Amino acid sequence: MIKIEHLGIAVKDLESANKTYAALLGKPHYKVESVASEGVNTSFFSCGESKIELLEGTNPDSPISKFIEKRGEGIHHVAFLVDNIEQEVERLEGEGFRVLNREPKLGADNKKVVFLHPKSSHGVLVELCQEII
Repeated sequence: MIKIEHLGIAVKDLESANKTYAALLGKPHYKVESVASEGVNTSFFSCGESKIELLEGTNPDSPISKFIEKRGEGIHHVAFLVDNIEQEVERLEGEGFRVLNREPKLGADNKKVVFLHPKSSHGVLVELCQEII
């Protein structure tokens, strides 16, 4: 089973974005988390069966900071929840997708994650994620 787990949105100022999305969604974020390996602070909002993940770079060299510098704030990635990330990576590689990190790494919100290159998915960075049990 694959379903949309969250939309990742790159923001310059997490505190300001939290206020904006709290007003938009009518409720506060439920979690803030730092992922030091990616140089990012994250904030999560529930949105129906899915989530919104706000991402703020913690240094100028982080992927999020570079994304914002190049493209501005906005949708950074779409994350799909999968039951078995290793099998999905193998299947998608067989379908011709370019995998950025074949070995799953620890992401935010208790997930292991793998990213697919945007060039293999019509300009959209795709994150595959699986709950860590």
